[in-house]
Amino acid sequence: MPPVPSMDVHEALYTTRMMRRMHPDAIPLDVQARILDAAIRAPNGGNTQRWHFLAVDDPDTKAELAPIWRRCREKEYTDIAAGTFAQPIHDPENHRETMKRIKKSGDFLTDHFTEIPLMLFVFSIDNHGGANIYPAIWSALLAARAEGVGGILTTMLRLESDRVMELLDVPEDEGWELTAMLAMGYPRGKWGVAANRRPVDEVSSRNRWGSEFGVSVPEPLWSEKSHS
Repeated sequence: MPPVPSMDVHEALYTTRMMRRMHPDAIPLDVQARILDAAIRAPNGGNTQRWHFLAVDDPDTKAELAPIWRRCREKEYTDIAAGTFAQPIHDPENHRETMKRIKKSGDFLTDHFTEIPLMLFVFSIDNHGGANIYPAIWSALLAARAEGVGGILTTMLRLESDRVMELLDVPEDEGWELTAMLAMGYPRGKWGVAANRRPVDEVSSRNRWGSEFGVSVPEPLWSEKSHS
């Protein structure tokens, strides 16, 4: 098996973003293995490793999941339109423009759902609100970035988790729960530093809520230009 690709950790941290537009090309098994091998090295409480990663690339299974995905997405966007979904606490006008772009790329993902090369379903038992599983999920996304693989993290299928778990033969009686699904593939878009983040000193305090953080960070501290 080829060695793990080398990438500066800050490049991975700053440029990993959600990629909803993907090419249908398959992700080689050795690449998938390196992604998951990195994921399972993540910290987890007591090293209990109460996780399971289910890789789905079978066309028939993806075809069965597609209408479930579409129903869950319609439910989510109904909630967004009704204002019952999580709302931004800053700059709602700008957020509306962001959501328009996300919806457009999400429409592409939904319309090409069966072409997603790899769906990585993540299951856990007693994950303490995600503390025991989300480090592994983020490590998987960072490892995928190093491989040139993009993807999205979504919990949307939990809206019909019983149906999804039944379809995937998950032993619910053992306590397993669907945490998330990662849709992965080689992206059609470009990597880059997120430009729409409010700076550190506007979203951080020190010692007491609302106190000054103590340092101003007007621009990202890492950029492709400064490290090219």
